[in-house]
Amino acid sequence: MPQFDTADPEATEMLGRRLGANMFPGAVVALVGPLGAGKTLLVRAVVAGLGGDPKQVSSPTFVLIQEYEARLPVYHFDAYRLRSEAEFAELGVHEYFQGEGVCLVEWADKAPNCLPAELLRIRIAITGPQSRQIELEANGEQYAQLLNRMTYENSGD
Repeated sequence: MPQFDTADPEATEMLGRRLGANMFPGAVVALVGPLGAGKTLLVRAVVAGLGGDPKQVSSPTFVLIQEYEARLPVYHFDAYRLRSEAEFAELGVHEYFQGEGVCLVEWADKAPNCLPAELLRIRIAITGPQSRQIELEANGEQYAQLLNRMTYENSGD
């Protein structure tokens, strides 16, 4: 399981941009971490890596789903305020997960049974005022290949 230690938000953004550049149609990314860990910052960077405008990204806490234009359509979910997994499922998430866009789910740990078996899980831990430990877990062959590309790119830094 690749793990990245980022010293500051700029390093987290670089990682997110690389992730976005490697995303493929139908990708599902489950983001997990405490409040203030940088989940939305990472989403913003993934959108930028996909060629979208990171300024269009805001936390969808009150809207639940935001859609962004990029190389692939991006669907940004936030399960933070949901009372149940059923409420998350009622958003029609399965249709999004089966589409050609990239689905980024913040607070994915609040709806684990609604997520597909194959996905990229990102766990963000706060290690200091600016630093983060970001763990990437691939579930499925396409995600394993994505992480292999990320690891290869990282070794070239």
